[in-house]
Amino acid sequence: MMKTVFSGLLAAAVVSLGLSSTAMAGDPALGEKVFKKCKACHVVDSDKNKTGPHLVNIMGRQAGSVEGFKKYSKAIKESGIVWDEATLDGFLEKPKKYLKGTRMAFAGLKKEEDRANVIAYLKQVRQ
Repeated sequence: MMKTVFSGLLAAAVVSLGLSSTAMAGDPALGEKVFKKCKACHVVDSDKNKTGPHLVNIMGRQAGSVEGFKKYSKAIKESGIVWDEATLDGFLEKPKKYLKGTRMAFAGLKKEEDRANVIAYLKQVRQ
């Protein structure tokens, strides 16, 4: 009896982990829709800057390093952050909490699924 209960719990845990890793993988098409919230300040279709720096080739890029963008905060320039899934997830959740002193005025994306989708979308934005 105990073995059956344990096996059931183990199976439920495995299914749960599978679902959460799938959710974290993100959907670029859904991410493109969520990214509309970001378009007021950022572009992904050129290396031109707006109020915020362009996000082309952001994955693996040092924070505060877009050539020609002069509005970086001291906090972002000195952060040492290299943008990857984990750093983007933390920053996009609550930018001002993740990096004290950032100039990014955006409040953040509260839903983990929205962040995963935007990150999946940004991963494919290349030039």
